[in-house]
Amino acid sequence: MYAKLETRTFLAMLVGVSIAFALLMKPFFGPIFWAIAIALIFYPVQQWLTRRLGPRRNINALITLVVCMFIVVIPVLGLGAALITEGLGVYQKIQSGDIRPGEYIDQINQSFPAIQTFLGQFDVNFAEFRDRAVNAFLGGSQFVAKQAFGIGQNTFQFFLGLALMMYLAFFLIRDGQQLVELLIKALPLGDERERLLFAKFAEVTRATVKGNLLIAIIQGALGGLIFWILGINGALLWGVVMAIFSLLPAVGAAIVWVPAAVYLAAVGDVIPAVILSIYGMVIIGLADNVLRPILVGRDTKMPDYLVLLSTLGGLVLFGINGFVMGPLVAALFMAFWGIFIREFGEQPQPDVTESVPGPAEHD
Repeated sequence: MYAKLETRTFLAMLVGVSIAFALLMKPFFGPIFWAIAIALIFYPVQQWLTRRLGPRRNINALITLVVCMFIVVIPVLGLGAALITEGLGVYQKIQSGDIRPGEYIDQINQSFPAIQTFLGQFDVNFAEFRDRAVNAFLGGSQFVAKQAFGIGQNTFQFFLGLALMMYLAFFLIRDGQQLVELLIKALPLGDERERLLFAKFAEVTRATVKGNLLIAIIQGALGGLIFWILGINGALLWGVVMAIFSLLPAVGAAIVWVPAAVYLAAVGDVIPAVILSIYGMVIIGLADNVLRPILVGRDTKMPDYLVLLSTLGGLVLFGINGFVMGPLVAALFMAFWGIFIREFGEQPQPDVTESVPGPAEHD
């Protein structure tokens, strides 16, 4: 009896200390998560270096981290700086009246009155639609400006998080396999289940970050390029917006380039509108349809509607990290239920022939 009390007390304290540690790490959730993602994505590079250079753990991990910095970190920082500059410029033009989104929508309505008729069939008031679109545009520009000012005011905190992420990534790249084995020994879920869940975690993280993010960057770059060629203001900003929307299935970059093509046609720029429409459908669209199966494949094993819902929910709960965290939580949810159904849902059926008396029993 006393031994059971000791065990329960120890387990209760173990849970309490684990929760306290999780709360302690909560302010560093972003750097920790992205350090794990970097370690998972660049683990094959570390393995290749190990085969080439031998088991020099520190050197191999350091080289892998340098490769990550040149491929991912430095380009993302440069793009972020350019985006902030571009976003602030658009926000200032809106404030000064050089950019008037309401007038652009009115121009489209005057050139294509059928749009208002079409919306009326669904009981959509065009005036309300216009106001909501303008408010959404203004809200987006204010959000970008707010984030830019926030990063400027918290520059030290931003670079501290970046340094912490790279520092953790080094040790996770170097000791990641040993940490996974340690967790498998510690968790009381059964080694086979734990290996399956860790494999699913790595699978979905790689697919979402390496595949979806790369596709989003490509689509955003292609969209920004055609905007720049056609002389549309804020090409870099719109390219980044297209990249963000490309992360969402069933939404995609078309939510940006289609209204732009419609506006060009409304103001009489028919040839640029046709060029943008064809380019969007063929080049930007095929980039998604061709590259996604190659880079992502069936790694997530989730239907598009679940990916969309989990991505949106993740963005609401976790912010920018949610585009990875949302599908990851959904994939782990499916993995847990898959294990449950396989191990507990298939109950053996009784053999009905055993309950039917044979000829000898009738005798």
